[in-house]
Parts: sequence; structure tokens; C-alpha cells
Amino acid sequence: MQLDANTSMDLKIVSLISVGKHPTSGRARRAEQDGRAVELGLTLAEAGRGKQNLTVLHAGDSQQSALRSYAGMGLESVRVIQLRESADAVSPLTEYLRKHVPDIILTGVRAESGESSGMVPYLLAEKLGWPVVPRIANIVSIKEGVAEVLQALPRGQRRALTVRLPFIASVDNAAAEPRQSAFGPANRALMEQQQAGSETDTVRSEWSELPARKRPKRLKVVKAKTAADRFKAATAKPQGSGGKVLKDKTVTEQAQAIFDLLLEEGVLR
Repeated sequence: MQLDANTSMDLKIVSLISVGKHPTSGRARRAEQDGRAVELGLTLAEAGRGKQNLTVLHAGDSQQSALRSYAGMGLESVRVIQLRESADAVSPLTEYLRKHVPDIILTGVRAESGESSGMVPYLLAEKLGWPVVPRIANIVSIKEGVAEVLQALPRGQRRALTVRLPFIASVDNAAAEPRQSAFGPANRALMEQQQAGSETDTVRSEWSELPARKRPKRLKVVKAKTAADRFKAATAKPQGSGGKVLKDKTVTEQAQAIFDLLLEEGVLR
């Protein structure tokens, strides 16, 4: 991480966090991508003046125990905009960010609970008039108000981009893993509550939520006229579109001979 002297003195970073949900047990936890956003924010802050330049912000209920998992990463406090469950978080977040004006806002790609639409960074960017860089893996350097970032692409590829401060970035799973959360610092951290006016999300209030069910996989329909074709289709292994398949002719001929004998004896029909 390379920061010039002028930028590192005044660089202000905000990492937005949410309450995660374990994919198996469904318990509340530290969200994986939000944890990576906090890790990247800590790396930027430690490369500059220190952790005082990093603000970890959550919009929701300050009593959620999962929020302390973020504090256990070495934070002295977590700032919470107290909101009802039915409230829209975009407007209070926009009001807070306009008032404090950070240089970089880091978020996860999408939340693990709730709507999980992934639209929060884009909605904030639209209201603030800032550029948004999706799915970044790292911020390489910040010089003269311009940041060089690495965007994560499929198959492990990276794209180097430059963006002028301030900007919003969503952090991909390709970013550095979040550090472990310590129990002691997590309990000692201060939850700074802040009241804000909120509007009810009328669109979400009209939704009905049901637990998702796994859809059964369709069986492949085998169109074969003879018993031999049906037997081959049932015992054939799926093959990929690429590569080569090596067959032993001797073993194949022996198997065919045994199959023909079973047909003659009437065992197979």
C-alpha cells in the first residue's frame, strides 16, 4: 500500500457493515464480504495516520451481537445509525455521508440477509454523485487524490483501474480475508448509537417472505430403442466438453461380449 504524505494525513475511510447469516445454520454472524471491506479499511488506515481515520458504520439495530465480531478485529468503536427493521437504510446513510464527507466508502458486494439486492453502493453513489467501482480485490496506491485499484475478474484475473477520490467501492471475495475476531476487544468496544429520521420502506412492507426450497434436478431423458442402448446410457459417465477420453479396446470388447451373452440367456430384456 502506497500513500503520499498529503493524502495519508487527511484520508477518511468508511466501511459499511451488515449482519451476516450463516449459510448452513442460519445464525447471525459477521458477513464475509463486509469483513473483507473492514479489513481493507484497516489496511488503508494503518498505512496512513492510524485507525482513527476509519469509521465502521452500520444502519440498523445496535443490539445485534454479530456487530461485535467486527469490533473484535481491533476496533475501538462501531458507529450505528439506529433504525427500525422496516426502515429504508439508504436515506439515513446518505445524510450521514453528506455530513461527514469521507474519501473512500467500502461495502460488500451484497448482504447475506434481508433483500440481498446488492444495490446499496449504487444507490448511495447516485445520491452522492460519486463514482462506484464494483468488486475490487485491493487498493494498490493513492497519490495526489487518485487511487489505483485492482478489480476482480472471473478465473482469477485482475483489471487495474484508476479513480479519483472520493469514490465508493464494493469488495469482492478475492480481497484479503478478514483477520480473526478477538473476544475481549469485541466486548470492550463502544457501540456509538446515533438517531436519525427514517422512512418506512413501503415496497418491502408489501412483500411476503417464505423459506426457499431446493428444486429437484431434472433427470436426463434417455431416448433408446434397444435394451443395449438403455444399458449403455444408464452406465455411461458424464463427459466434459473438452479433453480426451482414453478407452481400452480389450476391456470394451469383453464387456460387450458379456452383455451379448446375458441378452441371449434372457437375463436382460
